[in-house]
Amino acid sequence: MPTVDIDGEDASDGLFALVVAVVEILIDALEREAIRRMESGSLTDEEIERLGSHLAQLEAEIERLKEEVDVGDDVDRLRGDLDALVNDALVDLRDGELGVESR
Repeated sequence: MPTVDIDGEDASDGLFALVVAVVEILIDALEREAIRRMESGSLTDEEIERLGSHLAQLEAEIERLKEEVDVGDDVDRLRGDLDALVNDALVDLRDGELGVESR
């Protein structure tokens, strides 16, 4: 289970790492949606260029902030923990729909 240290001086770093992890997940979702829209042909070339530029700027800013606060490893650990939680939830949901006993 992911945890965030909320005691002492590490509290702000832990919360910052959590916020960055959530923002990275949102950027990943935006990228997937952008690809889906590009592949469906619903974006003009200008929109694709602008969207790609904005997403690249967001990613660069996130990387700069991670380096500045030195939370890159914490963000990676949180993302790994969150990925595992989501995967477990999806397996439980699938098993529940199939009537299969989960783990």
